[in-house]
Order: sequence, then structure tokens, then C-alpha cells
Amino acid sequence: MVSLTKDVPWQDRMRTMLRMPVAERPAPEPPSKAEEGGPAVPRVLDLTLRIGELLLAGGEGAEDVEAAMFAVCRSYGLDRCEPNVTFTLLSISYQPSLVEDPVTASRTVRRRGTDYTRLAAVFHLVDDLSDPETHISLEEAYRRLAEMRRNRHPYPTWVLTSASGLLAGAASVLVGGDLVVFVAAAIGAMLGDRLAWLCAGRGLPEFYQFLVAAMPPAAIGIALTLGHVDVKASAVITGGLFALLPGRALVAGVQDGLTGFYITAAARLLEVMYFFVGIVVGVLVMLYLGVQLGAHLNPDAYLGIAKRPLWQIGASMLLSLTFAVLLQQERSTVLAVTLNGGVAWSVYGAMHYAGDISPVASTAVAAGVVGLFGQLLSRYRFASALPYTTAAIGPLLPGSATYFGLLAIAQNEVDAGLVSLTKAAALAMAIAIGVNLGSEISRLFLRIGSAEKRRAAKRTRGF
Repeated sequence: MVSLTKDVPWQDRMRTMLRMPVAERPAPEPPSKAEEGGPAVPRVLDLTLRIGELLLAGGEGAEDVEAAMFAVCRSYGLDRCEPNVTFTLLSISYQPSLVEDPVTASRTVRRRGTDYTRLAAVFHLVDDLSDPETHISLEEAYRRLAEMRRNRHPYPTWVLTSASGLLAGAASVLVGGDLVVFVAAAIGAMLGDRLAWLCAGRGLPEFYQFLVAAMPPAAIGIALTLGHVDVKASAVITGGLFALLPGRALVAGVQDGLTGFYITAAARLLEVMYFFVGIVVGVLVMLYLGVQLGAHLNPDAYLGIAKRPLWQIGASMLLSLTFAVLLQQERSTVLAVTLNGGVAWSVYGAMHYAGDISPVASTAVAAGVVGLFGQLLSRYRFASALPYTTAAIGPLLPGSATYFGLLAIAQNEVDAGLVSLTKAAALAMAIAIGVNLGSEISRLFLRIGSAEKRRAAKRTRGF
């Protein structure tokens, strides 16, 4: 006899049942939302796929998308449903009985967009559907879904452009920049943002948008060096890189791999690689031109980063705040994620600068704290964890290691450049694994009935 408590988030209840064998899953209660004569199976499956499409397009992990689709089906009394999520394809199969043919539907995800306000609205809809005390008909669910699609983004374009500039400026302060560096990095990031929007309007793929957006910060840093301005050009370029590094897609890709969705994880990580290559090409082109023009850029400049705890904590909080705006988060979540970003940098600084612990280990622990707090906050509000974690990892992204690796390659120091880029990759993986581990640790302490209810695949032992 399997029993699952109802006073826990629907994400954990649905994830628990998805990991059970089909024969051991508890049967759903008689639905009160269904029309007379039973639920309209094709329409329920269509609603389920449309909800899954919005979640997957918004960057949600594959396991959470499957849990949401499973919750919608069970809320309308459709037992024996099997959702399947890959990077671009959603499908769901429902078998009415053991002797009847299954009904299968699928939907392709062609466009992706970052709007965490819409993501939160979808989670709220699924939460209402999963609540046995809330009676939502199919028509009402379709109406709310249509409103989510029609709603405009919470922030206008000029706010997003300003946020990208402030993000780059805050990142430059994290690596030792001053006021002049802050302004230069902000201008470069805003120019890059506008160029990327122009390329997107002309239909260019995202690879070229990242390539073009990476050029203005690098060009401004090189111009300051050629003009013999006494500023840290490396901080200007590094700040511009922070606004471009695909931390959200990286965390989602690693999370999918750790939870067993290897096809989706491979596709997400391949997407990250293409974005990263676009950034590399854009910065390398400008660095190569700068070296040819006689710009004296120092690959060892990062060794002299000043330790300014108060300034860096404030910059990390500003970075998280602006990152949250760029992700189109709800205003009610911005304060929490800003504080979470400040805590993350405080943990990293205390371990790395004060404790002389390796940056990879310090980053992993700080990211674990972000994942833990983000998961607890999301469970408290019965919402997605992404709005509470993605922006908070912004200060931990490996912008400086990436820049100095590219600079070394541009100056024909390939070995040193590869070492620095390898360090950047290690830091990125530490962030992703730390966030996922923090989330899993939080779930271990959440009450979901008993310890055996949340099953997972056992170790294969080599065979």
C-alpha cells in the first residue's frame, strides 16, 4: 500500500510517482473537475502538452517538466499516463485500460524564451490543478494558459538594456575595477545588447548574436589600453563576459544529466558549447586586432585582484539583481534572489580569499548554498526553483578565467590559455553540480511520506 501525503509540494509527489513502477503507483482519486461522461482525453493531453511546452521553453529541467505533465493528467483522472521529454519534443501516452489501445500525442518546442514571470504563472496553474479543493475546468485552464501567452514581459526593453549594463559594471567591480571601469563595462555591455537585438530582429541564429554581443566590451577594453588610460582593461572585458555566459542553460543541462535525462542533457550542453564558442570567437577577434595594433594586455593581471569584501558583496548583490531583471522575474522574487547572490559571494569569498581554499571547491560550496536556499524558497511558495537560483549564481560565473584564457591564446600562449579555459570549465561544472546537489540535499529533509517513497535508479555496478 503506497500512500503519499497531500501537504507537500506537488513537484515532489509527482516526481515520486514517476520514479515508481507503473503497477505500484497509487490510483488517482475520482476527479471533480471532469465533465459529465468522463474527461475529454484528447483535450486533456493537449492541455498537458501546452503546459509542458511553456515550462521546457522557459528553461525548466526535464524531470520537473515531466512531473508537471503527470500532475495535470492525474488532476483530470487520467491514470497510466507516461510523459516523455526531450530537448525539442514532448510526448505523452495514455492507456485507458490493459485491453484498449493507448492514446498518444506530441508537441514540438521550436522557440525558447526567458520569462520567469510566465514560468511562475504556469507553476501556479499546475499547483491549482493539483489541489483537490480547487475545481478548475478544462475551459478555465485553457483560458488561463492563453492569458499567460498573451501577457507582455514585466520589464520594457530599455530596462533590460540598462540591466545588462549594470550587470557588466557590477561584474567588473568584482574583479577589481573602479568607477571608470564600471562605466566602460556598462557601455560595452549595452552596446553588445543592442547589437544582439538587431541581429535577432534580422533572423540571425543565437550563435552570431553571442558573437556580436561579445565584441563591444572587448573593443572598449582594448581602446582604453591603446589610449594609455590608467584602468584595468581586463576588468572591462571580464565584466562584459559575465552578461553573456550561459549559466542558466549550463545548470539545466547538468541537472538533466544527473537526473537521468541524458539525451536532453547532451542537447543542452551542446547548446551551451555553441554559445560559448560564439563568445570565444567574438572576443578572440577583438583581442587579436588589439595585439596587432600594439595593445599591451597582461594575462597575469588577475593575480593582482584587490580584496574588497564590502564592495564585492555589494557588487554581487547588484549583479544578481540585474540578472533577475534580465530573466524577467516577478518583482516579489527579486529581493530574495538578490540576498541569495550576496550570500553566495560571501561564502565563496570566505572560503577562497580568507581560507585559501581552491576556487573550484569554494565555487561548488557556494553554489550548493544557492541551490539549497533556492529549493527551500521555492517549496515555501510552491513554485519553480529557477527564479531563486539562476540569478544568484551570476557572481560565481567564470568570467575572468574565460577572458584570461582567450587572451593567452591570442598572444600565442596556447598552453597557458588552455589551462585557464579548463579552469573556467571546471568552475562552470562546479556551479552546476553544486546547485543540483544543494537542491537534492533540501529534498532529503522534506517530508514526503517515508524514506522509500522517492526512488531512483540504482548503481549499475558495471553491467
